[in-house]
Amino acid sequence: MQMNDRQRIPASQEKVWGALNDPDILKQCIPGCQSLDMSSPTEMTATVVFKVGPVKATFGGKVTLSDLDPPNSYRISGEGSGGVAGFAKGGAAVRLEPESPEVTVLHYEVDAQIGGKLAQLGARLIDSTARKLAAEFFASFATVVGEPAEPAEQAGTAARGWLKRLTGAT
Repeated sequence: MQMNDRQRIPASQEKVWGALNDPDILKQCIPGCQSLDMSSPTEMTATVVFKVGPVKATFGGKVTLSDLDPPNSYRISGEGSGGVAGFAKGGAAVRLEPESPEVTVLHYEVDAQIGGKLAQLGARLIDSTARKLAAEFFASFATVVGEPAEPAEQAGTAARGWLKRLTGAT
C-alpha cells in the first residue's frame, strides 16, 4: 500500500520538527498508541492497538529514524507484530516546508506492507483504514502542535497590563 499527502500545521518549522521527534507528543497523536519510548535518539519502541474490520490487534514494534536532515526531513521506518493478526512493516519519507514563519506544510509518502489475517481483509478495507488513521493522526498532531503555548502567568500579566491601560491606572 502506498499513500502520500500533505498537512498544513499552524506552527513554525522548528516547532513541528521538535514535535515529530518528541515521543510524548507522538504518543498523544497516534491513534491507539499505548506506549512509545525512545531507546536511542533514532529508535523508539511502541505498542499500538487498532482495529481493522473484524480484526483487533495489539502491535508491538520498533521504529527507526534515518536520513535525518534537521529541521527539514527524515525517513521513519518500522515493523511490528500483532500475533495471529499478522504483521505490519513500512516507512514514510517526511519533509517539512515552511509556508510562513507560523505555518509549516508537512509532506509525507508512506509505503507499507501487511501480512497474516490483516492481509486477508482486502486492500480496500486496509487502504480506507490506513487513510482514516493517518487523518486522525495529523488532525490531532496539528491541534497539539499548533496550540499557542501561553503560560497562565504570562496571560495574567498581559491581562493586568491591558486592564491598567483601559482604566488609566498606574
